[in-house]
Amino acid sequence: MAKKAAVKSSVRGPAKSSARKAALKKAGGGGQSALSGLPATVSINRAARPPVKRASASVSLEVIEGAAVGRAGRPSSLAASARARGVGSMNGIDLLTLSDLTSSQILQLYKTAAAVKKDVGPYRRVLDGKTVVLLFEKASLRTRISFETGINKLGGTSLYMDHSSQRIGERESAKDYAKNLERWIDCIVARVYSQRAVDDLALYAKIPVINALSDRFHPCQGLADLFTLWERPGSLDGVRLAWIGDGNNVCHSLMHAATLLGVDTTVVTPRGYQPSADVVDQCLTYAKDAGSMLTFSHDPAAIEGHHAVYTDVWVSMGQTDQANERRAAFADYAVTPELMAVASRGLDENKRFPDGSLFMHCLPAQRGVEVMDEVIDSPASIVYDQAENRMHAQNALLIHLFGGG
Repeated sequence: MAKKAAVKSSVRGPAKSSARKAALKKAGGGGQSALSGLPATVSINRAARPPVKRASASVSLEVIEGAAVGRAGRPSSLAASARARGVGSMNGIDLLTLSDLTSSQILQLYKTAAAVKKDVGPYRRVLDGKTVVLLFEKASLRTRISFETGINKLGGTSLYMDHSSQRIGERESAKDYAKNLERWIDCIVARVYSQRAVDDLALYAKIPVINALSDRFHPCQGLADLFTLWERPGSLDGVRLAWIGDGNNVCHSLMHAATLLGVDTTVVTPRGYQPSADVVDQCLTYAKDAGSMLTFSHDPAAIEGHHAVYTDVWVSMGQTDQANERRAAFADYAVTPELMAVASRGLDENKRFPDGSLFMHCLPAQRGVEVMDEVIDSPASIVYDQAENRMHAQNALLIHLFGGG
């Protein structure tokens, strides 16, 4: 059974609407990917540019190797209203998933991120008098340090709450926790095992809630990843991005960001490890609206002709009991120098990528497993740019959440 569509925020300000709350109550997880059982490679048809937007239209899948495989469902009404908002203010909104944002809002964040990265001086008082609490159930380097440092640079105060031994909602209900925090704190940043935990905090708290990672999404990472490509000379126009590995939370947010911004994207996974069905459905719609191509494949050779190749660890926190099974399933999906050479074919004429395909990873990496040292340490690797840009992208988000953008 397919997963229900992820919830999008239509809120403009600290108070959260009854429609938003009702939608969050209905949001759920679980379900098998809509891509299970498909042939090796499938893609949607590229829409004509400029795209013709029809809110009620379905998105057809075209199977490159033959047989038809059905249709992606249309997005929820909240999803449609989110895309219809245009740029709009981001003051006081939640960021639970990148589908909470429009393409225009993401680009607005990127412009602010670039300005902050160049000179944080004009923004040093944006969070003056504001306190942001970090609720972390999972260990972190980049997420914790980038948020704490960024909040400090913007003039705010951060408080760290270690929930590694006691999950949110165990000692007291998520509702009581959220209702207490909203009386003292100005923003909640939550890094959790379950999307339900961050959804519940957003449901009950009147202050903004940022998902700093869950089992379903990693929106701050996705923002930083596409910003890292966006800030290179030129623009995202014509860029092709490939994901290879597990169709996990990082993959979900990367798909959201890429398809919202019209980046041609190919997702390569072993059978049984495809992205979740509801995320696939959303991103098929975003790709059609943007006039871009979204392709799914089980064949590593499908990364040929892509400007960037992205992977993640094969065994995440909480999956150690599946380590042997996963490593066997992913053995042919490691990013090697040979695979990067395949990705670089046909890119010689692109002046923005004179050295061929770039390598991306959200880190931490298991060197010698999903990526070889020769790749992650090569000039093509931009993993440390991605890590740095976590702070700049998050700073831009905080600036706009508090009306400073």
